Amino acid sequence: MSTQDKNMVAFTCTCSAVLFFDFLIYLYLADIISTTMFSANMDKQFSGVQSLGLFAAGYLARPLGGLFFGRYGDIVGRRPVFIATLMVTAGTMFAMALIPSYAEWGVAAPLLFIVLRLIQGMAFGVYVPLSWIFISEHLPRQYLTVGCSYITASFILGVLFCNAFFSWLTNTLSPGEMLAYGWRFPFMLAALISCLPLLGWRYIKESPYFLQMQKTLPADYKPRPLKLLVTHCRQAIFVTMMLTLVISSITLVVVLLMPELTALNFSVDNDLFNFSHSLGLVFMMIGCVFYGVISNNNNFGQILIIGCAFLILQVFAFFYQLQAGGDYLLIMYALLGFAAGIIGMVPAVFVKMFSTNVRVSGLSIVYNVMYAFVGGVMPFVISYLTSIISFSPALYTAFVSIIGIIMGLYFYNLPEFKGIDHVLR
Repeated sequence: MSTQDKNMVAFTCTCSAVLFFDFLIYLYLADIISTTMFSANMDKQFSGVQSLGLFAAGYLARPLGGLFFGRYGDIVGRRPVFIATLMVTAGTMFAMALIPSYAEWGVAAPLLFIVLRLIQGMAFGVYVPLSWIFISEHLPRQYLTVGCSYITASFILGVLFCNAFFSWLTNTLSPGEMLAYGWRFPFMLAALISCLPLLGWRYIKESPYFLQMQKTLPADYKPRPLKLLVTHCRQAIFVTMMLTLVISSITLVVVLLMPELTALNFSVDNDLFNFSHSLGLVFMMIGCVFYGVISNNNNFGQILIIGCAFLILQVFAFFYQLQAGGDYLLIMYALLGFAAGIIGMVPAVFVKMFSTNVRVSGLSIVYNVMYAFVGGVMPFVISYLTSIISFSPALYTAFVSIIGIIMGLYFYNLPEFKGIDHVLR
C-alpha cells in the first residue's frame, strides 16, 4: 500500500476500535447501571433480564440507523454520514455520563438512558458497514479484502481495550465508588476519544467511487436506493443475510458471551479465564488479517469452507478441554480465537455484492437486520440452553459454521463478482 493508503487504514481502524469500545461499555456496566437507573424495589431476577434487554436494545436499534441514515450515504456521500456517526456517538456518550440517577429523576432517568442507547445503536449500525465500504472504495482493489480484515480486527481491538480498561477501573475503585460515580468515567472517556478522530477528518476525502458515480449519472437521475434494492439485489440481500448470521453469531459467542456462558457450567479460575479470553481475542485479530491476506475472488469459497470446518473442530475441542479441567486453556482459547478470525475475510464480499449507488443502503439495512436478530434474541436463547446443555455454545457455533460451509460451496461455483464500481440504472 502507498503511505496515503496506510494512513487511511490506520485512521479508519482507530475510529472503529473507538466506536466498538463505546458500544460495548454497557455490557461491562449492566449490573451497576441497572442498580443506578432502575428502582431498588425491583425483583432481582427481573432486573437481570432488564439489564440484558437494555444491552439488546442497542442491537435492535441498528436496523433503524441503516434504514433512515444508510440511504443518505448513497445520496449525499459516504463522508458526511461517517462524520455524523462519530458526532452522534460522542454526543450520546457525553449525555450518558451526565444523566441523573433513578433516585434523582425517578422513571425519567431510565427512559432517557434507553433513548440515548437507541440513538447510539442507530449510529453504530450505520458506522460498521460504512467503515468497510469507505476503506474498500479508497484502497486499490488488490487490497480490498485485507483492508476490510484490518477494520474487522480493529473492532476486536476495541473489545480488548474494554477488557483492559474495566479491569483497571474495577481494581482502582471500590464497588461503592463504582456505584456512586465510577460508572460515569467510561462514558466520559468514550465521549472524549470519540471526538479525537473528528480533529483529523478534514484530511480525509470523499470516496472516489461515489464521486465517479456522480459524474457518470445523467443530470435527471433521481436516487432511489431502496427501490433498486428490492428490484435488483435479491441475491445480494440473501447472501449478505446468511453471511451476517455466520459472522455475528461467531462474534457474539466467542468475543462477547463466552466468559459468562462458560461460568454457568465449568469451574475455571476467573483470572486465568479472563487472561485466556484476552489472548484469544489477540489471536482472533491475527486470524482476521491472516484470512484477509490469503483470500481473494478466486478462492473465497474454498477458504470459507476450510476456515469454517476448522472452527467447528476447534470449538468442540475447546469445550472438551473445559470439561476435562482446562489444563490447556490458554492454547485452546488462542486456537479458537484464530479459527474465529474467519470473520475477517467476509466483509469484503459484502462490499462486492452491492453496486455503488445502493451499497450503503443495502449493506446497512441487511447487515443490521440480521445482526439485530442475533444480538437481540440469541443472548437469551443461548444463555438458557447453556444452563441445560453445557456444550450449547459449541453446538450453535457449529450450526452457523455449517451455514458458512454451505455459503462457501455457493461461492465456489459463483462466477466472477461485478466490478466494485458497478452502478445500477
